[in-house]
Amino acid sequence: MSESIETSQGIFTAELAGPAQAPLVVLLHGFPLSRHSWRALLPALAAAGYRALAPDQRGYSPGVRPDPRGLESYGIARLVADVLELADACGPIGAPFHVVGHDWGGQVAWCLAARHPERIRSLAVYSRPHPAAFRAAYQENRDGQQERSRHHRAFHDPATGPLLLADGARRLRAILAREKIPGDAIERHLEVLGSAEAMEAALAWYRAAGTLAAISVGAVAAPTLYVWGDADSTVGAGAAHATADWVTGPYRFERAAGLGHCVSDQDPELATRVLLAHLRSVS
Repeated sequence: MSESIETSQGIFTAELAGPAQAPLVVLLHGFPLSRHSWRALLPALAAAGYRALAPDQRGYSPGVRPDPRGLESYGIARLVADVLELADACGPIGAPFHVVGHDWGGQVAWCLAARHPERIRSLAVYSRPHPAAFRAAYQENRDGQQERSRHHRAFHDPATGPLLLADGARRLRAILAREKIPGDAIERHLEVLGSAEAMEAALAWYRAAGTLAAISVGAVAAPTLYVWGDADSTVGAGAAHATADWVTGPYRFERAAGLGHCVSDQDPELATRVLLAHLRSVS
């Protein structure tokens, strides 16, 4: 059952599990997904003694959905600030917490860890490499990274949102099915993202950023887990392996053999196992 988390920006829809006083783990979904990306991890985290929070982020939550024509409301600094407010709403104000991200949620998590190191106990990211590693791979076109990222350019086209949702979201369903996301999970994601209002707000993240390769992020000192599926069509090996160069603290790279971009949907057991091992190593 979803929770409503109130912040200065409005009310976020979220899933919350685990004891109120337990160490906080904030899980950030990617595009075109939702809080349901973490449906298998939340109960496991709670059972392991953590308080797990998985919000629908800005634009995905109806209660925090500024007009997407105002792109300043969807800039990376605002997305990072949302996570800090959510953590303060669900744990001790100003206290460090664990952050986990996938895809665009991973981009936010990297930025958060680099810009607010005092708030991060540990970092775990699925799929999305460190932004500097991604930028270098994109600029040098390692492993065909420019072609792998061609969809980022399409998201700037005003026609993209309506196309994804046309015919009962036929194209969006096909994209998610190709990522081996189960049918019931696709329906849950569409409950969040299946309206024109939600889709345009989600696409505003890309439009506000310009390109993901343009976002500048420094090295991260927090204990870090990076999980990359070696069948990921959107992230090549060059960007994945170069991520190690941008973590100065303890670092673990997990290569998920045969898995694609959505590791937690394709293999929730692996996603859960490596995350719990990471959190235990930090604790």
